[in-house]
Amino acid sequence: MTEFEDISLEEMISDGFDIVTEEINLSDFAETDKNSEQKIFPILPVRNMVMFPNVVIPITAGRKTSIQLLEEAQKNGDFIGIVSQKNSDLEQPSEKDIYTTGTLAKIIKIIKLPEGNITAITKGFHRFKIKKIVDNQPYFKAEISKLKDTQPKDREEYEALLENIKDLALKIIELDPNIPNAANFAIKNINNNDDLLNFICTNANFSSIAKQKLLEEKSLMTRANQCYELMHEDFRKLELRNQIHQKTSKDLDKQQREYFLNQQIRTIQEELGGGPESDVEDLIAKAKTKKWSQEVEDHFQKEIGRLQRQNPNSPDYNVQRNYLDFFTDLPWETYTKDIFDIAKAEKVLDKAHFGLEDIKKRILEHMAVLKLKNNMKSPILLLVGPPGVGKTSLGKSIADALGRKYVRLSLGGLHDESEIRGHRKTYIGAMAGRILQSIKKSGTSNPVIVLDEIDKIGQGLHGDPSSALLEVLDPEQNKSFYDNFLEMGYDLSKVMFIATANSLSTIQTPLLDRTEIIQIAGYTLEEKIEIAKRHLIKKQQEENGLDAKSFKLGNAELKHIIEAHTSESGVRTLEKRIAAIGRWVALQTALIKDYDPKISVEKVDEILGVPRPKSLSEITGVPGVVTGLAWTSVGGDILYIESILSNGKGALTMTGNLGTVMKESATIALEYIKAKHDELGIPQEDIEKKNIHVHVPEGATPKDGPSAGIAMLTSMVSSFKNKKVKPHLAMTGEITLRGKVLPVGGIKEKLLAATRAGIKDVILCEANRKDVEEIKKDYLKNLRVHYVNRMEEVIDIAIEE
Repeated sequence: MTEFEDISLEEMISDGFDIVTEEINLSDFAETDKNSEQKIFPILPVRNMVMFPNVVIPITAGRKTSIQLLEEAQKNGDFIGIVSQKNSDLEQPSEKDIYTTGTLAKIIKIIKLPEGNITAITKGFHRFKIKKIVDNQPYFKAEISKLKDTQPKDREEYEALLENIKDLALKIIELDPNIPNAANFAIKNINNNDDLLNFICTNANFSSIAKQKLLEEKSLMTRANQCYELMHEDFRKLELRNQIHQKTSKDLDKQQREYFLNQQIRTIQEELGGGPESDVEDLIAKAKTKKWSQEVEDHFQKEIGRLQRQNPNSPDYNVQRNYLDFFTDLPWETYTKDIFDIAKAEKVLDKAHFGLEDIKKRILEHMAVLKLKNNMKSPILLLVGPPGVGKTSLGKSIADALGRKYVRLSLGGLHDESEIRGHRKTYIGAMAGRILQSIKKSGTSNPVIVLDEIDKIGQGLHGDPSSALLEVLDPEQNKSFYDNFLEMGYDLSKVMFIATANSLSTIQTPLLDRTEIIQIAGYTLEEKIEIAKRHLIKKQQEENGLDAKSFKLGNAELKHIIEAHTSESGVRTLEKRIAAIGRWVALQTALIKDYDPKISVEKVDEILGVPRPKSLSEITGVPGVVTGLAWTSVGGDILYIESILSNGKGALTMTGNLGTVMKESATIALEYIKAKHDELGIPQEDIEKKNIHVHVPEGATPKDGPSAGIAMLTSMVSSFKNKKVKPHLAMTGEITLRGKVLPVGGIKEKLLAATRAGIKDVILCEANRKDVEEIKKDYLKNLRVHYVNRMEEVIDIAIEE
């Protein structure tokens, strides 16, 4: 076995090989006449290497025949022919398994190795070609012919090319960690260009086949070009390998850095009492303070075990940690004790809110039942009324009266079901729904939760929130409300839900069926004055830095503000007007030293501007104009219905942005007049030759509904008979084709709107009498109500003689 070991002479000495340590002088082994005299040359096959002329290289031999060849050649002073094997795996190569071109070499020194092998230090002299093998026992012997190198024609180009090869070789040595630094020194100290080329070809990291082709090339210029190309390919591979190595090293460095930082964090956390272990300990300690069922306890133990099995550096660990934090923060079976002092509760409600007798009565009933039974599912109350009447603030008063925690939850514009039911905890940024978040915020499982603006819930792409509320607001189902984040049922049956809405028309029927609807109408003039005196003025005194002496408003001034500067069911606009006066007073107090705090009615108009006209007589003082009563989502209101005749063919025209129902009412009214013209005292000729135009002012505002039927018919009769409608009179009701008057809704809001507008007489259907009787007499003390069954009665009451 013969093989090449890429080791230097200095390395072999340092490894402790058995060699003679005297200095080797290569000049002693220069080519002699022995080379020309020698006819037969021993042939030494080597593998994994190709030897070039004028290069010193060590060859390690392990096969007996190779050792014998080297020892005899050294003893006789013979040159040996070194050729490369075609297949490096063969242990005993035949004549066909070796190349015919090789290098004649001289043995400089033989070094005995500890394992019985020897290493021969050899120097190459000439390229040769085997002519024929003359003997193969015990080793190959052959006749050879020497090969001469062809010198380059352009010596300057050749030298320049060798300079490039030298520079590239130095770069490769710098990049390749496997090449010893001695090679750098050797290349810099070789002065002969041919020797430099042979040295690089021998020691370069080319394949044996590529090196053999270089050896067989007789032109030095061609050999140099091929060597340069191979070196470039080797250089590119080394660059790529170094880039990959550097990138990998950076990644490893980053991982090591993160590891050490995490270790430091863990150490610091342990010193401060933190870290994953303390997380689990804190959660278990919190759980011990909780009152919950065995089912909840089992679920907690399962989840805390999952947290302990997770790697603290994984994203799932934080998800599980946040989940258990929320789980242990919930109050579960923690309840506040209800206060059953009904007399005290009544005082609390009366102090905070003036009026609202129905809702106060309902709350006191609930407290009485709760006191007697001591175990009752809390009701789901739905307060419906115009803005500014105190629906939202009433929830706070109820919580104070019951001694419960208070949480307000605004649902206006909500359009995602997950806001109610929560998200699954596997999602990024998952959290529980607003219901359970409110429970957690209150710290008790029986708070008063006000679901504000439940009629303004939207419907988006991610489910219907109002459908999700069906389970929340059902006393039979909310005992085990399922939240997607919590992943188990939570008892909401002890929570007192109070929902508020301006209108019932946009709320789902199943949702309405689960609630107890309490209608809250607007306030009367007297109630608004009391609210202003008890609450609004005091609030503005505090907000504007005033006291009771510097800011005074009497009953007359408040009445004037309400009648001349507001037109609403609630008290929000009234509060704004009082705030405007309060700011004016603050300015005067700051500017004038001895400011007179008395504010007259004239001063109110000076501060707030021109008041609204009070009288309706100018508007309704012509034939064909009738005052109607309407219900809106912000309370009751009045509207005017006008009609006028023109020459034509009996056509009906309607304007004022009317809906389908109002257009039908106008058509029915005209058909009734055509059928009953004799009884109504209207000539047939007028009906056939007059066009009638019905208009409801404020055309930009959409108007629809069945409550304007009798007003439209009265307006048409007034126009046909050219008689005015009585002043300060309003009406509401629907008609049939045969003249029967039908009842309508929103009576309380409409009547309050009539009193605000200065109406003295109102016409209603007989069937609405029960609605009027439910209203407190004080609200209607200046209003006379006329009940009718048929349209003839309406005309008799409304049309002036």
